[in-house]
Amino acid sequence: MIKHIIAAVVTLLAAWAMFLVYQSDKEVNKLEEIQKMIKKTQVKVNLGNTESVTQESAATEKASSESVEKEQAKKKQELDEKLQALKNKAGNVAAFKVSPLYKQKCASCHGVNGEGIIGPKLIGDSSEKIHQALLEFKSGKRKNYVMYGLLSKMDEGQLKELSDEIGTFEQKLQEMQK
Repeated sequence: MIKHIIAAVVTLLAAWAMFLVYQSDKEVNKLEEIQKMIKKTQVKVNLGNTESVTQESAATEKASSESVEKEQAKKKQELDEKLQALKNKAGNVAAFKVSPLYKQKCASCHGVNGEGIIGPKLIGDSSEKIHQALLEFKSGKRKNYVMYGLLSKMDEGQLKELSDEIGTFEQKLQEMQK
C-alpha cells in the first residue's frame, strides 16, 4: 500500500516537473520572439547627403546626426536592459544544449541545464562526483526511489556518459555568458 502511495506521489512530482519544464520552454520561446522583434525594429538612419551643403547646414546636420545617434544609443540601451530583465526572469533555461538522455532522465527534476528544480542543482559538480552519486543511487546505497527507478535499467556506459555531460555544465554556462 505504501509503495502505491509513494509511486503516486512520485508520478505527481514528475508530472509537475514536466509542467515546469514546459513553462520554461514557453518563456524561452517568448525570449526568442522578443529578440527577433528587436532585430526587426532596429532602425538605421543614413544622414549622408551627396549634394554640397553650406557650413551652416553641415553644422545643423552634424548636430542632428549626433542627437539621432544619442537617441538610438539610448533606445538600444533600454531594449538591452529589457532583454536582460527577460533573460533574468527566464533564468538560464536552455542556455546550452543537452543530450536527449539528460532531457529524458534528469531535466524534469534537475532543470534543463542542471540549475535544480525539485532535485538539487548539478551545475558545478564534477563528473566524478556525479558518477559516484549515480552508482550509489543505482545500487541502493543512497535511498531515493525516483533516482533508483530512473537508473535501474541504465548500463555503466550510460551512467558515465551522463556524468561526463553534467560535469561540463559549468564550463558550458560560462562560455555562454561570455
